[in-house]
Amino acid sequence: MAKERDQNTKDKNLLICFLWNFSAELKLALMALLVLCTLATLLPFLPSSFSISASELRFCISRIAVNSTSVNFTTVVEKPVLDNAVKLTEKPVLDNGVTKQPLTEEKVLNNGVIKRTFTGYGWAAYNFVLMNAYRGGVNTFAVIGLSSKPLHVYSHPTYRCEWIPLNQSDNRILTDGTKILTDWGYGRVYTTVVVNCTFPSNTVINPKNTGGTLLLHATTGDTDRNITDSIPVLTETPNTVDFALYESNLRRREKYDYLYCGSSLYGNLSPQRIREWIAYHVRFFGERSHFVLHDAGGITEEVFEVLKPWIELGRVTVHDIREQERFDGYYHNQFMVVNDCLHRYRFMAKWMFFFDVDEFIYVPAKSSISSVMVSLEEYSQFTIEQPMSSQLCYDGDGPARTYRKWGFEKLAYRDVKKVPRRDRKYAVQPRNVFATGVHMSQHLQGKTYHRAEGKIRYFHYHGSISQRREPCRHLYNGTRIVHENNPYVLDTTMRDIGLAVKTFEIRTIGDRLLRTRQ
Repeated sequence: MAKERDQNTKDKNLLICFLWNFSAELKLALMALLVLCTLATLLPFLPSSFSISASELRFCISRIAVNSTSVNFTTVVEKPVLDNAVKLTEKPVLDNGVTKQPLTEEKVLNNGVIKRTFTGYGWAAYNFVLMNAYRGGVNTFAVIGLSSKPLHVYSHPTYRCEWIPLNQSDNRILTDGTKILTDWGYGRVYTTVVVNCTFPSNTVINPKNTGGTLLLHATTGDTDRNITDSIPVLTETPNTVDFALYESNLRRREKYDYLYCGSSLYGNLSPQRIREWIAYHVRFFGERSHFVLHDAGGITEEVFEVLKPWIELGRVTVHDIREQERFDGYYHNQFMVVNDCLHRYRFMAKWMFFFDVDEFIYVPAKSSISSVMVSLEEYSQFTIEQPMSSQLCYDGDGPARTYRKWGFEKLAYRDVKKVPRRDRKYAVQPRNVFATGVHMSQHLQGKTYHRAEGKIRYFHYHGSISQRREPCRHLYNGTRIVHENNPYVLDTTMRDIGLAVKTFEIRTIGDRLLRTRQ
């Protein structure tokens, strides 16, 4: 019995010694087990949006790859490349003695030329930057965004569209997307891409209105790394699609007869010039019109105070797009912005106008905007052009009274120098347009009319909107003048309707903008 007690005592002592010697390791193991149990307990409570995208995963892997390149390098001298030179190639030798071939190699061509290769690491530009996606019919969608400009110049990126029904018992549908590059090659780091996702004609997407998600599979098309990003671009919740909107035989009258889509507003804009522009065009287009402005940094507090009365009346909508400045595109990504506006409001307006806030649309006195648009109804698009001086003012009322007038009243000299073609702006029937540009659309069905000057035109006071000062730099009284070797004629068209515009503003929103500064 005593021997058994001694034996038990020895066993306990051995166990205590074992635990004492490995106490640090046991603490670490218990701590790891505690962390794992905690994660397993919390995992069901994490939100469904918590996920790691493919691009983030590749970024992590690339960082690990960079850190794992601490291998031994040996310099291997190969056979001569040229008569007076040798080629030195550093080949990484791993710890296990295996030589790993470098990704960047040099090849000697038959003519003796050394062909160099270049391997990219990391991600300098995104494969696709999504702005938004919109349904364009029972079986078609439009996805608007940006993509790496060099990728589209030197590679062959492709897009595929997939509809995933919310009801998992329904089948997924996959089709090829058609990319449209709308910026005529003006892109910078990024270029504007409109992807048209049209599914088979006999297919109705989301026919039971039970909801689903549209995925865009964007493939880079690189020769060395053909990577695909799957991007959820549009989600339709149950019972939210109005299919009657897309039926031509059930077409309802649009909410607006005329909708203005503005380009990106940036810089130090003049509140007074904006005040004049919006008052003039609200009166010109009438009650069934709406104005969509895009703030890329140009709508300051002073400018917003000018727009605020019209916003409160429901005549103006402002989109804050300042975040797009992160992506270096042409003129604050204005091609992407106007395409988003086109597809966002495509079924809300019969006609859509594209011009700038230093340009004023005008029709002859014996016409009206409605009669002109009826005469152009057979066309899907028409273009208009007209120049004006933004420095030369008419001094017929004397300097004191001239300076108190609005900008478009006193900038009354029209450039009549003959040139092959001037800049033009345009209007479209949006249902017939797939993608658009700044000066016209090249992606539409139907006819385009280019000789509308006798019906409708615009007065362009170039650059006057970005001057926070009195616009008149020179005062003249003549009907025909020459300034800096350019001929001008006096055109009082806009001057003559200035009083009517001012009266309209007072009657509509009161006198709250009378103290607006330049």
